[in-house]
Amino acid sequence: MGWVSIIPFLLVIPVAVYTRQVLPGLIVGLLVGSYLVEPTILGGMQAMLTYVVEALIDENNIKIIVFLYAFAGLVGIIKTSGGIKGFVEMASERITNKRQALILTYVSTIGTFSAPTFRFVTIAPIMKALLKKVKMSTKELGFVIETTATPVIVLIPVATAFVGYMVSVIQISVQNEGSSLDPYSLFLQSIPFNFFAIVMILLGIYLSFFHHSKTGGPTQIEEDGKAEEEDWHNCHPSVSLELPNKPMNLIVPIILVIGLTLFLTWWDGRGEGVNFFQAFIEADVLQAMVVALLITVLVSMVFFLFQRFKLSDLIDSFILGGNELMAVIVLLSVVWGLSSVTDDLGFSGFVTSNIGWIPYMFLTPLLFLFGATISYFIGSAWGAWGILMPLGVSMSFAAGVNLPLVIGAVFASGSFGAFASPLSDDTNTIAKILGLTVIDYAKFKLKPALIAAGITAVLYTVVPFFL
Repeated sequence: MGWVSIIPFLLVIPVAVYTRQVLPGLIVGLLVGSYLVEPTILGGMQAMLTYVVEALIDENNIKIIVFLYAFAGLVGIIKTSGGIKGFVEMASERITNKRQALILTYVSTIGTFSAPTFRFVTIAPIMKALLKKVKMSTKELGFVIETTATPVIVLIPVATAFVGYMVSVIQISVQNEGSSLDPYSLFLQSIPFNFFAIVMILLGIYLSFFHHSKTGGPTQIEEDGKAEEEDWHNCHPSVSLELPNKPMNLIVPIILVIGLTLFLTWWDGRGEGVNFFQAFIEADVLQAMVVALLITVLVSMVFFLFQRFKLSDLIDSFILGGNELMAVIVLLSVVWGLSSVTDDLGFSGFVTSNIGWIPYMFLTPLLFLFGATISYFIGSAWGAWGILMPLGVSMSFAAGVNLPLVIGAVFASGSFGAFASPLSDDTNTIAKILGLTVIDYAKFKLKPALIAAGITAVLYTVVPFFL
């Protein structure tokens, strides 16, 4: 079928950009692709259902769905039990100056790296409570906090809400090429090549510790006359005054899930002649993460029950938390189906036969810039990864470009959108917590994000010569 295989992608991107939501574009692409496979009135719809169902019954895909739902559910019960609020209260009482506050922002990443929103609701209220002591503009403060969220989380290979999804999009893309390469190993190898995330972290450190703000203090909150009067407890439901004050209800589950993930990963990969570090490569990491998470949920439930929380409240919080990621699970299902339908249409073969005109040195930077543009306009890193990873992997196999480098470029492009786009959840969440106007805040951080993107594009042009 050749060129027909690119029709779904040609529809996905403009529909996603026009609607500013990635799911409608993916559904249109999947539907059209299904009708190209089965061009009858009912055949296309039946084919679409088959592609989605086959994706959902895949063992690894089911594990990813369980992981995402259980992870969000765990965060839900931590919120209800006062873990996040207690941590914020404890930290804000002990921090007395800007340096301590900024150090806490970075150090706390160790325990709150699981998801960007988790980072925001634990760190942003602390910084908001200390805004006068920190003596940075509110926009600068938001920028610093954001550089410790998505740019850090995309580089962490275990116990995050991202890692299951990232490995999944690599897996389906590699399988479409008929390759048996291990997707988790490829993810590990791609981490050093997510140049945008690395550059943004370095910019955040510079702004935190070496850049002197010209404003000398809060901007927008102060202009509204709320800098002192506004109670940080009102900035997010996770730190509401109505919740109990129990920091250990955050600390214990986080230590447990990280510790169990590392231990079970090593345990699964251990064997004769396998050293400690090799065990992590040999292990079924997804299996270890899911089991560790489920154990953590059960132990946390018991831990909270001993504190006399009602079981019904904990179950409701778990379900409500898990349901927050149902949109992501639906997104994943459609991504898996779309990837399968384009594979059946001969997408890999088409890319292989038509990639030769792009100079070798420009393939990766062009992929990054193209992906960064898409992710900016749709405001979704996960959406951009789902759309672009099959394309990137096919281009890598066809042109002989280093596969981890290309995978890193795709992840970097999505990271740009999550950080810079005014439509992204990251931008909107941090703006809401800090009391900023979304558009003004997005404009403020667009310049450093574009600088980082420019540096990233140069790195993707130069690095292939050394690989």
